[in-house]
Amino acid sequence: MVKKPQKYIHGAGARVGRFKTPTIILDTIDVSGNLFKQLDGLMEAIKKHLNVRFEIKGIEREDIWDYPLEAIREAVINALIHRDYLSLADIQIKIYDNKIWFFNPGKLPEEITIEMLKQDHGSIPRNRHIANVFFLAGLIEKWGSGTKRMVELCRKAGLPEPEFKEEGGFVVEFYKDIYTEEHLAKLGLNERQIKAVMYVKEKGRITNKEYQELNKVSKKTASRDFEELVKKDVLKKVGITGKGTYYSLKDL
Repeated sequence: MVKKPQKYIHGAGARVGRFKTPTIILDTIDVSGNLFKQLDGLMEAIKKHLNVRFEIKGIEREDIWDYPLEAIREAVINALIHRDYLSLADIQIKIYDNKIWFFNPGKLPEEITIEMLKQDHGSIPRNRHIANVFFLAGLIEKWGSGTKRMVELCRKAGLPEPEFKEEGGFVVEFYKDIYTEEHLAKLGLNERQIKAVMYVKEKGRITNKEYQELNKVSKKTASRDFEELVKKDVLKKVGITGKGTYYSLKDL
């Protein structure tokens, strides 16, 4: 195995950055070497900038990361296997406070659409020999199940589904917070409801009266909006009736 493939293939590197905003970069880590070393190096660089908490279940300790590491690992492997190695662009991974952005310079094959990635679909690897090496190493299956696994792992962790896009290459975005305006809009919430959820994120709770004042609506409209928010598992109602009743974010 070639120890330094970047000597022969200039577009065979990868980079991880920790971003506060798109223009404020807190850390950059370049990763090189063969693809197995890049996989390990990228995972360590990503974990360096993620939070982890511990839960005791029975007599064992379980590590709970910001994102399911299996899903992150799937995204890294996907980038390494399916990138376009004729491109001079590196694999790029940007870690923000509320999301991780993966980019690899390799678009989807014509037979696969973005919509198919969250469903059962066939495997059409861009780099067949690289994919076979990862398969023989026990790191992937040959069934095109990687992207669907990312979706299932995020759902199980109570996180939004990852987004798949084609933007000059292939992009995967993982989101930490399900209470973002973008995600709430996808749930079909109206502007009043989204504004209320943002209010609850800041204040911790909201009452019917506060909702009325916030959105300049009637009590009846506020109650109807709250019913939908509770039905969609975005907010939960605390109390039954009266002034002590309020709404807070639904526990994950």
